[in-house]
Amino acid sequence: MRTEIRRMTSDDIDEVLVIEESCFEDPWSREAFESEMSGLNPCVYFVAVQGDRLCGYMGIWHILDEGHVTNVAVHPEYRGQGIGSKLVETAVSDGISKGLTAFTLEVRKSNETAQGLYKKFGFESVGIRKRYYANNEDALIMWHHI
Repeated sequence: MRTEIRRMTSDDIDEVLVIEESCFEDPWSREAFESEMSGLNPCVYFVAVQGDRLCGYMGIWHILDEGHVTNVAVHPEYRGQGIGSKLVETAVSDGISKGLTAFTLEVRKSNETAQGLYKKFGFESVGIRKRYYANNEDALIMWHHI
């Protein structure tokens, strides 16, 4: 089935929360996503849609000329279809078109699948944030410079 990538709207929050809760031990709250969608934050979110079902999303903060990836998540039922790649490709391309020259993110040290996805788009591991996550797991800091 064809996957469409489009800008996220506040109408998508209910479906995004389902994905968030299925993917993360410490999911973001409705209030966090409402804040991101308020227009007061320098961020852009994209969603992946197949048919009438939202199956993934990605957020990126635009800070000066850098993009900070906040979340990338694909519902477990839709993994392995290249949806994460489409989201990252769209967000990075959109950021470059808006003048971003570098992108950064944190990823769980144990999440080799996500690390592989980011490496595919030129991200490189440059450091570790000790006990970054709620369960005290370390995060790899990754950067991609254009």
